[in-house]
Amino acid sequence: MSKNNSIVAIYPSHTVAEEAVKELQHAGFDMKKLSIVGRDYHTEDQVVGYYNVDDRMKAWGKAGAFWGGIWGFLFGSAFFWVPGLGPLLVAGPLVGWIVGALEGAIVVGGLSAIGAGLYSLGIPKDSILQYEKALKSGKFVLVVHGTIEDTTHAKEILNRTNSETLEQHQA
Repeated sequence: MSKNNSIVAIYPSHTVAEEAVKELQHAGFDMKKLSIVGRDYHTEDQVVGYYNVDDRMKAWGKAGAFWGGIWGFLFGSAFFWVPGLGPLLVAGPLVGWIVGALEGAIVVGGLSAIGAGLYSLGIPKDSILQYEKALKSGKFVLVVHGTIEDTTHAKEILNRTNSETLEQHQA
């Protein structure tokens, strides 16, 4: 059973994305198989601080409550400044894939560091470009990965949320 199956959903706002994360949590989904990426919210939101303690990130600012809640659910966090995308906050295992892609110089032509991490997960380049475009416009990208059973279960849950798009990518 391959673990390179994924579900990717795009959410228009942090509140809708947070509701989706909570739906997964309430359904008993393994939160270690979930990542979320979003811009460091909007330019009028001034983040005062950022730190990582015991695999939990803390940030302050207007969106601090959202990110603080997400970090309480997910393990691993990072802040990346990505040319063309700007400041991005990433939580979950996607952080490791991004770092691995950067360390291994697995940067695919035309993709950002975020895109390289998604590509290393097995997501097609055309879809990645769509997800990067969503991030540029201030939306949130939720990524679930795992076995086909994991991703099918997640898709059933996420179908009940208000995602703009919901795509399943099989290994």
